[in-house]
Amino acid sequence: MDEAVSTIGNGPLRTDVLVIGAGPVGLFAAFEAGVIGLSCHIVDALDEIGGQCIELYPEKPIFDIPALPVCTARELVERLMKQCQPFEPPIHLGQRVMRVEQRDEDKRWVVTTEQGLVFEAAAVLLSAGNGAFVPQRLVLDEAPALEGRHVHYAVRKRAMFEGQRVVVAGGGDSAVDWALALRDVAKRVTVVHRRETFRAAEASVGELKRAAQAGELDIVIGTIASLNAPGGTLQSVEIKQIGGATAIDADHVVALYGLVADLGPIADWGLDIRAGRVTVDTSNYESSRPGIFAVGDIALYPNKQKLILSGFHEASLALRKAYTYAYPDKKRMHVHSSYDTKLSERILGSVPATDDGTNT
Repeated sequence: MDEAVSTIGNGPLRTDVLVIGAGPVGLFAAFEAGVIGLSCHIVDALDEIGGQCIELYPEKPIFDIPALPVCTARELVERLMKQCQPFEPPIHLGQRVMRVEQRDEDKRWVVTTEQGLVFEAAAVLLSAGNGAFVPQRLVLDEAPALEGRHVHYAVRKRAMFEGQRVVVAGGGDSAVDWALALRDVAKRVTVVHRRETFRAAEASVGELKRAAQAGELDIVIGTIASLNAPGGTLQSVEIKQIGGATAIDADHVVALYGLVADLGPIADWGLDIRAGRVTVDTSNYESSRPGIFAVGDIALYPNKQKLILSGFHEASLALRKAYTYAYPDKKRMHVHSSYDTKLSERILGSVPATDDGTNT
């Protein structure tokens, strides 16, 4: 699917639903919008489709997607892109939404991005995860100049670390999981953590310690004090420890100290927000402002489970309520996808046959 880039200055982009967030739930929402006959645009502040999945764990396996025993986050995003392709929803990346205002005359939403893009929509669907994520960075003077080349705050592709000396800093799930994942491709992996106890899953910590005992990787207790990078090329990392310091040869540092979630402008949209999330009505996942919906991790309700599959369900119900804002004079009839001839023609290019060989 081509990522649409709109020309600023030609007037607002009009759509039935504006989906804010191009993660898995936002992509599925675009598909569901097409299924029920809604036009849809997607906007995301990130420069890449996939949201948190691609930002945090693109190659980590996911096991709880229905009918997919296992897939990586990147594979899931690719499958969702393929699924919504027949409806060709324009996707606007690198566009952070700043203002959401409702017109008095027709109750449509006018949504403006920081870059000047303007949308008109009957409904707005927030699928922005926990808001914007900012990694906790290395507080070292030399770190900024090395970011993207030698200093990383996420792992995009394991292949870039093949045959390299990698220092993984941190003690949470991401640090432990990536240390274990990189040991098979890197020349050497060293985990640097400030204490002997880790905050990761018990099974993962056990595997990490067994790997260290087997000589598959190293664990060093301490904190990164400085980066030795003459001429802008990382050569070693100095580790501050109790009673002294040690230097570790390194080509890359992957600092996984965690992320700080920030709702950003969403906090100023007049929504009922509690604990950094948007409260919703579970009958349709509508927020306190009619016409604005919240699905996925950003939605808050009793017994909320932060699961991708929960977000799929929430988006489906939200869009059916959104339909009433886009087409208040129409009554939408429910049709199972198997018997929806228009949907079949859109996706398959033809009407599927029944068991006896005739067209439905």
